[in-house]
Amino acid sequence: MKIIPLILMGCGGVGRQLLQHIVSCRSLHAKQGVHLRVVGVSDSKSLIIASDVKQKELDDNILAEVCRVKSDGSSLSKITSLGESQVFSNSESRTKVLDIASILGKSTGLALVDCSASSETIGVLKEGVNLGCCVVLANKKPLTSTLEDYDKLVSHPCRIRHESTVGAGLPVISSINRIISSGDPIHRIVGSLSGTLGYVMSEVEDGKPLSQVVKSAKSLGYTEPDPRDDLSGMDVARKALILARLLGKRIDLGSIKIESLYPEEMGPNEMSVEDFLNGGVVKLDNNIEERVKKASLNGNVLRYVCVIEGARCDVGIQELPKNLALGRLRGSDNVLEIYSRCYNEQPLVIQGAGAGNDTTAAGVLADILDIQDLFP
Repeated sequence: MKIIPLILMGCGGVGRQLLQHIVSCRSLHAKQGVHLRVVGVSDSKSLIIASDVKQKELDDNILAEVCRVKSDGSSLSKITSLGESQVFSNSESRTKVLDIASILGKSTGLALVDCSASSETIGVLKEGVNLGCCVVLANKKPLTSTLEDYDKLVSHPCRIRHESTVGAGLPVISSINRIISSGDPIHRIVGSLSGTLGYVMSEVEDGKPLSQVVKSAKSLGYTEPDPRDDLSGMDVARKALILARLLGKRIDLGSIKIESLYPEEMGPNEMSVEDFLNGGVVKLDNNIEERVKKASLNGNVLRYVCVIEGARCDVGIQELPKNLALGRLRGSDNVLEIYSRCYNEQPLVIQGAGAGNDTTAAGVLADILDIQDLFP
């Protein structure tokens, strides 16, 4: 039986779903000859670790309790039925995780799984790499930090997986890596990489006002609690940066031209969420409606996309032909078109659900299993 010890950082929607997947797949993984041994789980305030990280694990009852407590919005420190497991405060968490990494990293191996949305995990991940750990990411921030941080994290390519940082569970990163490894140069990538903005653009194409669509998207759970987190384009920019760096471009977020769907005077520092939804966003309706009509007259549609080509890396609204995969896009799916020497006239198209905790967590789980050959 192949044993993969792991520490999960981040118990939000994706992290909880990952734990549920791990538990529900126990019998399947046993048939495949692999066991995921969860030795630690942390949130922003606490860390729970097994009493003996060399031999023991947080059992499935504890993992279920973690999911229950975090679903209620409480801290891991509120869990009482821990048995012999130990709880540490946030101030002690970093040291304890690195202690475990030093014990397991170069012996049994250890996977550091980051499902948080924090940049505070970067230091631990970098030290983990030095200690021989594998890194599995759903969190985009480590790979969109400084080039120095990025270079350290990807310094051992066989020990990092990050499929879920772009397109949730879609095979985007692995497909690009395969094309690059084959010696087929990629010269252009165009993608709709936000389920939220994909939904918004296809709905306004049908004639609905932007303000109405944004409110609907929020009520459907497609947006962040503050929809401007999606409408700013920053999430798409981070995904674009990950792809651009994968192609060898030495750039950072400041190098990317980002089009926000709202002006600075409607930003979070100037206007509350309620004011934006009740009065601000309606002021944006006319501009988007005019752009939709203009595109339609040209036989085109509007899509919020990233474009990576040559020195260019842009994120924003583009007018695109209806007959392209991106032009046909409806709803919250993600679509990516990859152009290379082999995929030139007909690009490689990757399409499917590119958002959602379930899909993202499934992608993370697949990434963890993909590194099993690195474990004894």
